[in-house]
Amino acid sequence: MSSQDRPVYLRLRDIIADSILDGTYGDGEALPSVRVFAAQHGANPLTAAKAYQGFQDDGLVVVKRGVGMFVAEGAADRLRSEARARFLNEEWPRVVRTMQRLRIDPADLLERAGS
Repeated sequence: MSSQDRPVYLRLRDIIADSILDGTYGDGEALPSVRVFAAQHGANPLTAAKAYQGFQDDGLVVVKRGVGMFVAEGAADRLRSEARARFLNEEWPRVVRTMQRLRIDPADLLERAGS
């Protein structure tokens, strides 16, 4: 399934997760309001709220009533751990099969990564 086939709230969730993982929003830092986030990404505020709610339900975002939403302590580590497991279990086996089919030597990849 391409990313465009995924529901909008899941795509918004990916944007939030990527922003936390790349350090745009660190632990304890405020996230944009639902309205601002929705406007930035051309989404309906209710859809953006659904994306944020998922993070709140998972304990990755905390709400300070009257102040806003903040990245929970340890959120980046948890997201990184989940993404790493997903990569190793779902994506890596496909990469290995492709490398074998194309006879790509892992040493060549390491050499390219160093340049």
